[in-house]
Amino acid sequence: MTDEKNKKVVGYTTGVFDMFHIGHLNVIKSAKARCDYLIVGVSTDELVRTEKNKTPVIPYAERAAIVEAIKYVDEVVPQPDKDKLGAWKKYKFDKMFVGSDWQGTPQWEAFEKQFAPLGVEIVYLPHTDGISSTMLTGVIKNILDEHPDEK
Repeated sequence: MTDEKNKKVVGYTTGVFDMFHIGHLNVIKSAKARCDYLIVGVSTDELVRTEKNKTPVIPYAERAAIVEAIKYVDEVVPQPDKDKLGAWKKYKFDKMFVGSDWQGTPQWEAFEKQFAPLGVEIVYLPHTDGISSTMLTGVIKNILDEHPDEK
């Protein structure tokens, strides 16, 4: 066998994974089905505060532990910034997975151009409609607002 046939396809995806839900699992499961070894970058609390101007409900260490426990995940790494090229230099992935809701955005079109010469395929995975951590946070807030004496 040649080295090329022995080479495992390494995949990479990232996320905050706050209040883990079925949409997160769908992305991770779909990504793993398209690679041999899946690395998942979990956004640090600092990155979430900087990029989304909010603090995650679940702290980084706990979010990373949740993601690490998923059978489709081979490795969990911190995502301290949005430097995807820096991540590639460190992890040498062959495919980068992202939700289809990002397809066609200027940010991801730029990533496509940046990664094409490196042979990295950007794979857009179906977005799970009707669920998000932001939506779940809103539902919880509404429930608490309905029952202020139980806080």
